[in-house]
Amino acid sequence: MQKAVFLDVDGTLANNNGIVPASAAAAVQQARKNGHFIFISTGRTKAELFSDILDIGFDGIIAAAGGYIEYENNVLLHQTVKQEDVAYLVNFFNQHKIDFYLESNGGLYASKNCKTRIRKIIDDFILKNPESRSEVEKGIMPFHDALVAGEELVRPDINKISFLGSDVPIETITEEFSSKFHVIPCTVSLFGKNSGELSIPGIHKATAIAQLLEHLQLSKEHTYAYGDGMNDIEMLEYAQYGIAMGNAKEPVKQAADDITETPDNNGIYNSFVKYGII
Repeated sequence: MQKAVFLDVDGTLANNNGIVPASAAAAVQQARKNGHFIFISTGRTKAELFSDILDIGFDGIIAAAGGYIEYENNVLLHQTVKQEDVAYLVNFFNQHKIDFYLESNGGLYASKNCKTRIRKIIDDFILKNPESRSEVEKGIMPFHDALVAGEELVRPDINKISFLGSDVPIETITEEFSSKFHVIPCTVSLFGKNSGELSIPGIHKATAIAQLLEHLQLSKEHTYAYGDGMNDIEMLEYAQYGIAMGNAKEPVKQAADDITETPDNNGIYNSFVKYGII
């Protein structure tokens, strides 16, 4: 029976340093050889899906936390944030000294101090964890390098927004933007307390999966979703089998039907074996 599998990237397919373990890549490739559909389902936009991810080989992409769907290089959905809402956000974040970057398919556009701060976060992490230097330089530095500083920030092509931790509580940010955005805590722990993501209300990974299944005329009965972060909860609840990674946040584990190991402990590979995907 042909199955459809949906994989989050950061903390799921890839470890916390952005590296895809060899076992996970092998599992994806074998599953496709076995005739199953394997899709990325990530909060990243296409501009953040680098060759180390895409070269593994997938049948399609759900990106921007459900705001973008691509199948066989054809775009099925691309939702963008209203430009007036982007302007409102940029003004609020600048006033409150919150570092942020705007995510589009064409690039990642950083606020004034954001790229410098992210580089410092990376450098400090390497200083404290020198054994992780190689992985961080390969997995996380490409993200830093992709950030574009000094560009116009009020743009019509923005899919979602990420912001770094600050003295402004995430509860305050959530209240401020509740009528314009869906706000969730950030899945990247390095971004600090009160960091988060803003996306279009009513759009999430589960809505994208439902649309993709309808396009492919596939039943939900044979769907599997894997995730670790708060923006994965809807898809884990929606899929027939929702599997949380061993490193998942506790609410994610509670929403899942099953829990596998961490990425570095062959979590994807072992679960694919368990469910007969490979």
